[in-house]
Parts: sequence; C-alpha cells; structure tokens
Amino acid sequence: MPHAAPEGRGPVRYGPPAPDAGLPVPPGLAALLAAAAGRAAAEPPGGGPVLREAAAGYWWRRGLRTHAEDVVAAPGAPALLLALIAAHGGDLLLPRPCPAWWAPQARLLGRPAYHVPTPAECGGVPDPYALLETVRRVRAEGGDPRVLLLSVADDPTATVAPPEIVREACEAAVAEGLHVISDETWRDTLHHPHDTVLLSPAEMCPDDVTVLGDLGGAPLTPAAWPCAVARFPPTDPSRADRWTDRRARALDVLTALGAVVTGPVAPAAAHALDEPEDVTVPARRAATVHGRLAAAAHRTALAAGALSRPPQAGRHLYVDLGRLRSGLAARGVTDSLELESHLTTRLGAPVPGGHRFGDELGALRVRFGTEMFLGATDEERAETLASRNPEELPHVTRALTDFGGALEELR
Repeated sequence: MPHAAPEGRGPVRYGPPAPDAGLPVPPGLAALLAAAAGRAAAEPPGGGPVLREAAAGYWWRRGLRTHAEDVVAAPGAPALLLALIAAHGGDLLLPRPCPAWWAPQARLLGRPAYHVPTPAECGGVPDPYALLETVRRVRAEGGDPRVLLLSVADDPTATVAPPEIVREACEAAVAEGLHVISDETWRDTLHHPHDTVLLSPAEMCPDDVTVLGDLGGAPLTPAAWPCAVARFPPTDPSRADRWTDRRARALDVLTALGAVVTGPVAPAAAHALDEPEDVTVPARRAATVHGRLAAAAHRTALAAGALSRPPQAGRHLYVDLGRLRSGLAARGVTDSLELESHLTTRLGAPVPGGHRFGDELGALRVRFGTEMFLGATDEERAETLASRNPEELPHVTRALTDFGGALEELR
C-alpha cells in the first residue's frame, strides 16, 4: 500500500527546516532593519562593498586571509550553493549523511551527485579511503567528479570532524583534482568551544577551498532575514581588483536568478558579521544551552537502546533506531519515511528521517531538533535560554521525559 506523505513532509518543497535557536531578534539588528526599511534598491549581485568587507573581517578573525573581492553574498545558502555548483563543472561528491538541502541543488542543475561513507568518528567529512575509491569508480563508469562538499561542523550528525580526518580527506580530494566547498554554517555553534578543535579546510588547502556560511546558523541573523556569504580562494594582491573565473561565474548565476540580498537586510547582516556583543553573547549562550539539551537528549536516546554519536555542535541530534527495528515493525514502521511520520506525530515537532539526508530509506535514522525542549511559550523559551542548567527546569524535564517515553514505546 503506498505511503501518503503528510502535509509538510515528503516532497522536496516541504524539506525539513534547519534547527532553530529560538532566540528573539536582537534589538540592535531590529533597529538597523527598521532604519533601512526605506531602501528601495537591493544590493548588487554578490553584495555591496560594506557587506562584503564585513564578511571578510569575519573570516580574518578566524585565521582566514580574506578581502572584500574574495566574497560573494546571496539571499540564503541554497541560492548561493546553487551558484557555486554551477560555477564548477562536473559531478559532485557528498558525505553520507549530509544536509538535506545540498542534493536538491545538484538535481536542479542536472548534476550527478554521489554519496561517500563517513568514518566512524564523525559525520560531515567523507572517509578518505572511501573518497578515493568512489572517485576511481565514478571515473571508471564515465563520470567526471570535480567538487566535494563537506561540513566540518555537521548537520545532521551534530559532530565536529577531527583535524586529522579533515586533513586526510582534503588532501585526497585535492590530489584527485577536486575543488572543496566547505559549508561552515554551524562552526560558531560548538557546545564546548574551548575543548573542541575545528579546522577549516581552507586553512590547509587555501587555493582549493571555497567556504560557505549561512548567517542564520550561528545565529548572526534571524532565519527570516536570509543572507549567506561565500569566501573564494584569495586572489593574488596584484590582481586584487579583478574577479577570479569561478567567482565571476557564480555572480553570473546569482544575477540570472535575481538572487540578491535585500536592501533593508544588508546593513543588519553587515553589522552582525562585525560580531557586536548584542549579537554574539546571546548566540554563544544559546549554543551552550542547546548543547546541554542535546547532551540530555543523547543520554535519553542511549538509555532507550538507540545509537547516536555524542553531539558537539548545532541544535540537533542524529539517532539510529535500528536496534528497535522489531518493535517498530510491530507498529508498521519499516523505513525512515514511516519513522519520520510516526515520531513527528507522536512528538508534535519535525523529526525528519535519514532519507532526507542521503541515508538509505531502510536505515531507521532520524534527526531530532533540540528546539522542542526549549518550551511551549515565549516565557518558557526565554527562561530556558537564560538558564545555566536548562535540563533541570520543570518544562524541559517534562519534554525530555516525553521524548524518552516516545523512544521507550518503540522497544
């Protein structure tokens, strides 16, 4: 019997939303947006000089030499990734699992995309040996792999790839002539930033890596104000006033799509990229709170018999319920699509299945967002985000208990 996809789950246009931080809009950003509300003109394709200079400063502070002419901005990461893929020819290689919004961009362009297994330690970055074998196989079958997408701080697995794995994967990719696109949207959401080493591929392969970041990930800006930036490999100082070919091609695509940052959003985005305290302090606090909630949910999932890597970044948890397969089958749940439908209904929150992220349909994996533990009202969410021990709050405890009960029912 065909499985009908409920409203909001199924087709690509109903793809899972990114896990939200639950933060209110910082007053300073709201004031900037309001002050610029009268701007009738959009930013030029790729972003204006103020926005691009702010993005360059953001990467300079993270050890990546960047100038405004190395930056392109767009209204959201999907449009920007589409332009980046279009700027490079050939086929794509993606880790399995990977963000749900990556593969649709390749499909829109008619580009073949091949998934590569990740190592046991982490997600987001392909196993170096599996990567080399996949490249060899694709070429033997007549394919033309040219681009590797990866994410060191990963959605959906919430892991951070160890530097040695990042280095080995990038060296293997560059040796095979692949360009690396590093999605670093979640790099500023580390749960324990002083104890976790995040190494950008651009630090080790500066000429072969384009860095992508969505401002809503940190979050620097609200998701409703779409803005994303890409850092291309820096140009030689003698050519600093000329576009590189790939950057120019990406700009052509953004121009053709009309994908420009809106005039009112641009000043707020530039201000956020300058990282003032009224933006970064709440974002850092939210990352810590979501980290504690993810750790509590991780312990609960393990106690119910599920498998999951310990979360290190982001606002989500990726869980393998394969050990509960017999109990799930008794409830008519045999694949990740049915598991998504069952848990979304049971918990009243989006629980996208692993098939969204490139995993096999038969693998019983799902991504849980920690937003569902924040609270049901604005007051509860504000209390949770301000707490040093959010998992001890009564409404959070109830939500975690309900989460554990939903998993225990599947035994």
